[in-house]
Amino acid sequence: MAFTQGKLPGRLKLIHGFGAVAFGVKDSGFSFFLLIFYNQVLGMDARLVSLALLIALLVDAVIDPIIGNLSDRTYTRWGRRLPWLYIAPIPLAVVWVMLWSPPGGEAPSFYGLVGIAIAVRILLSACEVPSVSLVPEITQDYDERTTLFRYRFLSGWLGGLLMMALAYTVFMPGADGLLQEEGYIYFGAFGAGLMAISVIGSAAGQHYLVAHLPEHKPPPFSLKGAFAEIFDAFSEKSFLIFAAGALAAYISQGMTFSILNYLNLFVWQLKENELILFPATLFLSVVLMFVIVGPMHRRWGKARSAAIAALGALLIGFTPYALLLAGLWFERGTPASTYGYFAFLLFGNTLGVVMMISATSMIAEIVEAFEERTHRRAEAAFYSGNWLIQKCATGAGIFLTGQIIGLAQLSTDADPGSVPGAVINDMVLYYGSASIVLALLAAYWLGSFPIGREEHEARLERLHRRHAGKDEGVPLGGKTIGDAARADPDAHSVI
Repeated sequence: MAFTQGKLPGRLKLIHGFGAVAFGVKDSGFSFFLLIFYNQVLGMDARLVSLALLIALLVDAVIDPIIGNLSDRTYTRWGRRLPWLYIAPIPLAVVWVMLWSPPGGEAPSFYGLVGIAIAVRILLSACEVPSVSLVPEITQDYDERTTLFRYRFLSGWLGGLLMMALAYTVFMPGADGLLQEEGYIYFGAFGAGLMAISVIGSAAGQHYLVAHLPEHKPPPFSLKGAFAEIFDAFSEKSFLIFAAGALAAYISQGMTFSILNYLNLFVWQLKENELILFPATLFLSVVLMFVIVGPMHRRWGKARSAAIAALGALLIGFTPYALLLAGLWFERGTPASTYGYFAFLLFGNTLGVVMMISATSMIAEIVEAFEERTHRRAEAAFYSGNWLIQKCATGAGIFLTGQIIGLAQLSTDADPGSVPGAVINDMVLYYGSASIVLALLAAYWLGSFPIGREEHEARLERLHRRHAGKDEGVPLGGKTIGDAARADPDAHSVI
């Protein structure tokens, strides 16, 4: 059973969401600044940097399900998730500082970058997987789960946008802007502290609710058992449909986020005082998401909302680039071009975030579908599976950006105002072509997700009857639940 019933208190929503600030800090760093820092500031080849980040993501993605399985099987008087949330943030903060302060101020070797990136991502997973796995444990309500994810997304974006705003105005201001090395040291140190405070603070705020022994003691961890459970979870039909759509959506997100600084500097030629409008525009888009995603889910459900948002984000977001290629856009670098670009970005990103929050919220319903089929709950297994998909896909997106930059032949010492028009056109054309394909795939598969509100509520009713039968020794499938559990020690809830 869930920890709460009915409408969630506002304080719990805020505190739970606050833990996602750490993810926003990481996402802002990796997606917006890391590639340009190691490429344009430290002088590493963009393709090598993107390859290093891809390798780190793939390694982390394999480890994520193991972290999820360990979290599901953690059995302490503080529950399954809190020990992870109190311990992991400290080493995470340390390695985050190291990522932005390479020894001697010089670019590390390729393998050195791979190693530190792997460490950051694994430790971030040890914070985020247990934190997000609390959502289906806290509430079973279809809409309240969306509300928790709204707060998580809002907090995550606020953390990332705060780091972006500070980067543009405090850590890396002046003529050199994002190309000055010293500012990245302070960027890393501040981000490390913010990560630790958000994860530990959120855990402490939820301690009163989740700090108790789990109802059942799970079997001991084994690597063979972990992968068997992971394989069983990933064979859930609804999860496979979700995974197909999420894969395309996350590749698109990783590509878009990692290429945006290149687009802002070299395509749209944003000036120093205009760059601060970029995080402000993204913040407004998240506020708009917070307002419209609930009504969209109530009217169309999560799957249809995700599909509509994916297509809308593509149509709106790529319009300025299409007009630019057609020669119908304003002169780049002028106020009309800048503010027109931000207007399309505002509404395009709003729908992009709606797509992502709709997709992520779907996972909570998969948990009960899996429980109905197997008599087990595995929240962290599914959320770590989502992280596996996201990290592989994000790595592929960043790798794709590196290839786009390389194919467009943008030099490592490019000046924003003097990049040849052919380079700009190639960059936009490659980026736009990939965006169209990925958006269509995401819309099709996310729109095909089979669990709607009615099916979810009917499944909850069946599970409640099953739990009542368990308490009363009612036979289930020819055996009592107790008999089934004794025959298969893994076939029981681990909440």
